[in-house]
Amino acid sequence: MRTTSERIRIWLERGESGYWLRDAATGEALRWDDDARGLRVVKLAGSSYRADALQDDAFAPGRRLSLVREPENEHDPNAVAVWDAGRRLHAGYVPAEAAPSLRGDEQAVSLWEFRDESGGRIGLRVLLAPPDAWIQEPRA
Repeated sequence: MRTTSERIRIWLERGESGYWLRDAATGEALRWDDDARGLRVVKLAGSSYRADALQDDAFAPGRRLSLVREPENEHDPNAVAVWDAGRRLHAGYVPAEAAPSLRGDEQAVSLWEFRDESGGRIGLRVLLAPPDAWIQEPRA
């Protein structure tokens, strides 16, 4: 387990369709699956069923998201829904293989987007980070 002095500090570096992760202290690139630091980037599941919600600017790369457990979900009692920060719009789910390992206090940030030929958002990659991680707000 990490100590307070080992707090992760993440800098979001703008890329073509979202953000890359960098260690704010060293500037080094961070892997999207750095389990040792508690970082994981997952592809949003079920977004095709919520295409209208996904178009909202609340899901643009760099935006904070809310993770909501759904223990009463009839399809998966480990389901974790992904909502916008204000919990107005539901965009999809943390993939079923990743959801059971979440503690329930993680931070989530829309990291990378996928668009179709017409420019509509059709998918996201979402950063899941420990609750004590410092994640820089993207610069405009």
